[in-house]
Amino acid sequence: MTATSKHDDWLFEQLKDAQFAAEFINAASEDDDPKTYLTALRKVVEARGGIASVAQKTDLSRETLYRTLSSRGNPTIRTLSAVLKATGLKFGVSAQ
Repeated sequence: MTATSKHDDWLFEQLKDAQFAAEFINAASEDDDPKTYLTALRKVVEARGGIASVAQKTDLSRETLYRTLSSRGNPTIRTLSAVLKATGLKFGVSAQ
């Protein structure tokens, strides 16, 4: 097993915890590149139910959710909110 797959397995297990997942998403939001946020959100989705389950909970097709969470995705606030809710998370705002 490579170091990358060990890390991926570890991360997947950690993301099952809501607090860790929230911190992971918040850290990704610090990056100026939206791709970072979408990649992090996709990892959270995969760990906290999977694409098919989250797609069903959000009334999106699997294909639409894959596309939305891709590096080329451009989701609306409504879609992001629905995806976060389906994974047990929600938006928050804090002062800098």
